[in-house]
Amino acid sequence: MYAACRAGSGPALDLLPWPREAWGVAHRVVGEITDTQLMIRLGAALAIGLLIGVERGWKLRGAREGQRIAGLRTFGLMGLFGGVAGLLGQYLSAAVLGWLFVGFALAVAGAYILVQLRQGSDVSITSLVVALLTFALGALAAQGQLTAAASAAVVTALILQMKQLLHGWLERIERYELHAAFQLLLISVVLLPVLPDRGYGPWGVLNPYEIWWMVVLIAGISFIGYFFMKLAGPGRGVVLTALSAGMVSSTALTLQFARLARQRSGSEALLGAGILIACGVMFPRMLVVAGLINPGLLRWLLVPMGAMTLVSFVGAWLLWRVAMDRSTQAPAPMHNPLELQSALLFGALLALVVLVSKMLKEWMGETGIYLLAAVSGIADVDALNLSLSRMSLTDLALSAAVLGILIAGISNTLFKASLAAFIGGAGLGVKVFPPLILAAASGMLATWLMS
Repeated sequence: MYAACRAGSGPALDLLPWPREAWGVAHRVVGEITDTQLMIRLGAALAIGLLIGVERGWKLRGAREGQRIAGLRTFGLMGLFGGVAGLLGQYLSAAVLGWLFVGFALAVAGAYILVQLRQGSDVSITSLVVALLTFALGALAAQGQLTAAASAAVVTALILQMKQLLHGWLERIERYELHAAFQLLLISVVLLPVLPDRGYGPWGVLNPYEIWWMVVLIAGISFIGYFFMKLAGPGRGVVLTALSAGMVSSTALTLQFARLARQRSGSEALLGAGILIACGVMFPRMLVVAGLINPGLLRWLLVPMGAMTLVSFVGAWLLWRVAMDRSTQAPAPMHNPLELQSALLFGALLALVVLVSKMLKEWMGETGIYLLAAVSGIADVDALNLSLSRMSLTDLALSAAVLGILIAGISNTLFKASLAAFIGGAGLGVKVFPPLILAAASGMLATWLMS
């Protein structure tokens, strides 16, 4: 019969329920796949089942016979069965694969129900879902998608093995944090792809897609920084708190630590070290954001940003040595940075900065860009950093974008130095103001030397 199928003719075809056209397709498919390739695909399907079976078998290794749906051998056979079904579906008809999957699903579901009734308690449905997935991955491997099937099998085994870790994360996540994660998915996965990717408004500089992508970029960095701080725990001290907060907002941490310094006498050195660490983290953050948008900026920003980072961290280290004999720790509790309203406000601010940047450039040339950088850098460096980085790709000289970004960073650093001295008092100001002034001066000096 197989020989007749390969020949495309013969009485054997008339005895089979599928029409001659289907066997003609089977003849073409078989002709394209060698026996070695068939064995490799079936071997991959079996290996996928065994890989998943190792995890399932180890997990349920203590269960008695009859108290589990499947173990190592059964999952291996499930993968092989999926591979055979996938080949039959490829050679004969896709309906064959569909019906075999339906029958397999009914059989596994029946076994699941019997085990559940026998134990008299609820049994996790995970093994049932994994069994169906094993069959599907075996079929996928048999149809030639070996890389996709193998990758999915490895990810499946990892997810199954990480049960305790994943459940531990769920127990630690608060409702508002989960809501923030969904908001991040909303603004990135749902809204971003549907926005038009073309310019609107005066000079055609307002591109909804690019502006919103920048909102997603900043929101993602903030989200990562927030959870890094949460997982590290505030009890780890000012250093970890400052490192994490610097990824979100060094200005917010400066304000918080300055208030704590006024309330807690004797903690100025420790809190000052935290402020300098957060300020130092801001410069690499700006460098990363600018480099993601325009890699050409990295060459010119690396030295000035590196100099300001180095000075800030050296100052933090010196203050830390002064305070290392004290046990005072004042971690700043951080609120969730991913409220949708905040993202919308940032998008509006970014659009305004983009529009004003273009307007000043048209009216005043590069001088207008520098003026805007000095003013807007006081409150926020991210909006201007993103705007100038994007403009450097099209209608702004690379040197002008670099200088504008550096001016914004220096302006923000000077503002935080003044903020710490004004709110934290003379004790904190004496410790924080000189290093931040020196950091700003080193950035200006490095920029002048490079120019």
